[in-house]
Amino acid sequence: MNKPFDFYSQQKSNLEIEAASLKKKSVNMSVFRFVVFLTTCFLVYLTFGKYPDVFIIAFLGVLLFSFLVVKHVDLQRKRAIVNAKIKINKTEIEVLNRKFHHLDAGDEFVSPTHFYSNDIDLFGVGSFFQYINRTVTTEGKKILANTFTENVIGGIVEKQNTIKELAIKVKWRQHFSALASLVTTKNTSNSIVSWIKDYDTVLPMFLNKIQIVFSIISVVLIGLVSSGIVSFSYLLIWFFIGLFITGRFLKKTSNLYTETDKVRETFKQYHVLLNEIENETFSSTILKGKQEIINSETKKASTIFKEFSRVLDAFDQRNNIVIAVFGNGLFLTEIRTSLNVEKWISNYKHTVDKWFEVVAFFDAQNSLANFHFNHTKFVFPTITTEKEVIKATNLGHPLLDASKRIDNDFLINKEEFFIVTGANMAGKSTFLRTISLSIVMANCGLPVCAENFNYAPIKLITSMRTTDSLTEDESYFYSELKRLKFIVDQIKTTDYFIILDEILKGTNSKDKAIGSKKFVEKLTKSKSTGIIATHDVSLCELENEFKDIKNYFFDAEISNNELSFDYTLKNGICKNMNASFLLKKMEIV
Repeated sequence: MNKPFDFYSQQKSNLEIEAASLKKKSVNMSVFRFVVFLTTCFLVYLTFGKYPDVFIIAFLGVLLFSFLVVKHVDLQRKRAIVNAKIKINKTEIEVLNRKFHHLDAGDEFVSPTHFYSNDIDLFGVGSFFQYINRTVTTEGKKILANTFTENVIGGIVEKQNTIKELAIKVKWRQHFSALASLVTTKNTSNSIVSWIKDYDTVLPMFLNKIQIVFSIISVVLIGLVSSGIVSFSYLLIWFFIGLFITGRFLKKTSNLYTETDKVRETFKQYHVLLNEIENETFSSTILKGKQEIINSETKKASTIFKEFSRVLDAFDQRNNIVIAVFGNGLFLTEIRTSLNVEKWISNYKHTVDKWFEVVAFFDAQNSLANFHFNHTKFVFPTITTEKEVIKATNLGHPLLDASKRIDNDFLINKEEFFIVTGANMAGKSTFLRTISLSIVMANCGLPVCAENFNYAPIKLITSMRTTDSLTEDESYFYSELKRLKFIVDQIKTTDYFIILDEILKGTNSKDKAIGSKKFVEKLTKSKSTGIIATHDVSLCELENEFKDIKNYFFDAEISNNELSFDYTLKNGICKNMNASFLLKKMEIV
């Protein structure tokens, strides 16, 4: 068994033991709490009418019962965290056993017009995103998707260092994800940030002083009434004055409550996540930089978020009729809470977006680090400035079964183009996706599925899966021409690694051959590099005309009326095609 599988299995076993222990404690706590309740009731019954004994017993009983309730809630939270971690480890064991199609596939990120994502199955069922994604927050998921699609080639070594450091912090990563999974938020952090940034104060500032003075007067009146110095009617009149003042601003405070109720759970979730980030020690440049962002104010970001979470919880007490009526009538509590909300927004609206981004960043990076931890045999690309764009040993596709996967050595220099021919099902398309995905992974800072991988960073652009569009009244051929035009426009200003699969498929053979040759000639005059897979062997003649064009092929063998493939990239031109054989073999013709 490999190290990751052993680790997850051991973690799952340990956590299940802990979960059983916590469950037992929870049951015992519930029984004890019930006993305390019955005992208190019984003692109150026995001492009823005996003062102050009955009050002392009732007070101590309620105090002990409340303490046990708090302890039970804390115990329940611990159980929830442990159960979340058990689920995390179960998921990792399933993924290592190649069972991941039940995970989030990121279908919302599928884009046929993107530089490469649709061609290499980056999103969707069975995709690389579905395989690697472990994000818990909505924004973390978006950042992870953007990491794969942004086509940025800078800072790769720093990205690698970040992933390496987080990879070994497995328990920290799992605890972070477990905490994040405990709360289901109603709004995305982006919508919350937009609301906070656009929020304008609606309550006048003088209300703060009025609320303080009003509360002091209420306390004095309560004392005077209790002492019999002042008639209760004075306190009653004052109570209705408080309700009148609260009612005067009820529309504004109600609107504010409606908005804050949507974000309350988010701040509960994020303050514990910020706390985890603040209290961890990091050494990589990127992670330390992110940590500094949330420590930029006079107080820790987690403390600031926690304070706001408590304010929002207090705001929610307006739904408790007793607290709402007496609190507003005597202490203008709804006005005070609304003022606290507006004060918080005013103080931190300039920086709150950065704090949300830091949490989302760590959420996304945890997925990348988890991938590295799960694939100990994959290697981090060695970044070079040599002429060799990619020099790989035993390069394979990371989603293929390692026990069945056929890996290939691969070397391509800058401004070279490979024309790859081959029989149907011989492995051309898989090879193209392997090269494409390895470039995307390398640019993200991820390790790639190879024994060695030297890499001179380059952006990727592909045309492998073009479809017609009925909604836009667009033919297949015209869609492909638009894609090729897009590629030509892009390579005018930037060097790309271009991967094409069977260009000009939507026209006749003669026209296709002429057009394909002219297009490849145009590509060779650019400073880009690439691979072109085709069934048209006439394109292979270009090797004789251009020194930077080379021919490679994937072979198929027909022996004893059986078709076999070795899925190995070879120098030269494919001679064995298999379409006619397959038609006869499957009794189609």
